[in-house]
Amino acid sequence: MDRELAGHIADLLTSANRRLRRASRAELERAGVTPSQLRVLRLLHAAGAPLRVSELARQLDVIPRSATSVVDLLEERGLVSRQPDPADRRAILVALTPPATDLLRALRASRAAGVAQLIDRLSPGEQAELARLLTVLTDDD
Repeated sequence: MDRELAGHIADLLTSANRRLRRASRAELERAGVTPSQLRVLRLLHAAGAPLRVSELARQLDVIPRSATSVVDLLEERGLVSRQPDPADRRAILVALTPPATDLLRALRASRAAGVAQLIDRLSPGEQAELARLLTVLTDDD
């Protein structure tokens, strides 16, 4: 591929991503959640089950103390709870609370609305083609 075209595509992807992040940042501020707190909430949601702080830290690629600090703040806000691990009484699991699930649902809907606003200038066929191309680019196979 032509390096100039590749650079142009990189710039366009960066610009589109920046627009989405800006809109997302405003929504996070209104919700009172930081990006790192959202990452923890999303990770717990994706896991579908409570996780140990050490596992959160591993998946986030941060030191356990950093993960603990984020969990502490989320717990203060009532978005996560700590519970004993039934498999190991010395360990503590972190679980999402119903308000966290509601918050994630609202943020997901807001993000979808932001994406829709961004791609509304494309025809339905162009939107489908964009989704197909992005899938090709992000497929891990």
